Amino acid sequence: MTQIEESGPATGPGGPRAGGVPVIERMAAFRSRWPSEDGVAVFNRVYLAAVEAAERDRGGGGSGGREAATALGVRCAERYLSAVEAATAGGRVPECWHSLVRYRGHPGVRPVQFALSGLQAHVAHDLVLAVVDTCRTLGCAPADLEGQFEGVGDLLVSLEERVREDLTPGPELLVVADPLTHLLSCWHLERAREAAWTAARTLWGLRGFPSLAAEFRQRTDAGAGLVSRLLLTPCP
Repeated sequence: MTQIEESGPATGPGGPRAGGVPVIERMAAFRSRWPSEDGVAVFNRVYLAAVEAAERDRGGGGSGGREAATALGVRCAERYLSAVEAATAGGRVPECWHSLVRYRGHPGVRPVQFALSGLQAHVAHDLVLAVVDTCRTLGCAPADLEGQFEGVGDLLVSLEERVREDLTPGPELLVVADPLTHLLSCWHLERAREAAWTAARTLWGLRGFPSLAAEFRQRTDAGAGLVSRLLLTPCP
């Protein structure tokens, strides 16, 4: 849903747009680039399915609140897309996405781990910066976007549900694969969302202190990256 700079993508006729191309089209374009077992492809597949379902449910029409929610959602998605495009071009990616890109082909990492690692990076880093981007664009404060933040959170909940329903091994395998069971139970989306909201409000409060804001963004990225890496611990 943006990039690492302050500016972000715009919305326009034909649905949410990022960099002049609809977000859904950009995600769909990645499907043919990687094998299905590729770690980034796993996350992209479930993310795209969740976004497509949300777009169908959203329907036509719009209000100021809906436009703000769309803007926030697009900026969050653009953060992910920018990271993937940088990785594809051999460029530098945010630390939170580095492990998923680096270990995307690791044979000891399960698909559900790849997907949850991507979701962690997206919530703990991308969503934080997307809130600040949207506030700058719309000329508002985070408190004015709280409802829209919850709306984007609903999309993330549906994404997590798809991850756990489609990619989690059956109960009999989870009993055997105890390390995987432990990993899956250690990460909670709701706690990650709460932390993201606090981080976004803090970063917005630091906007008058550029050096502190830059350091906070870096620490947020590093912290998100640490958890994302732990979620990719190989399981026998």
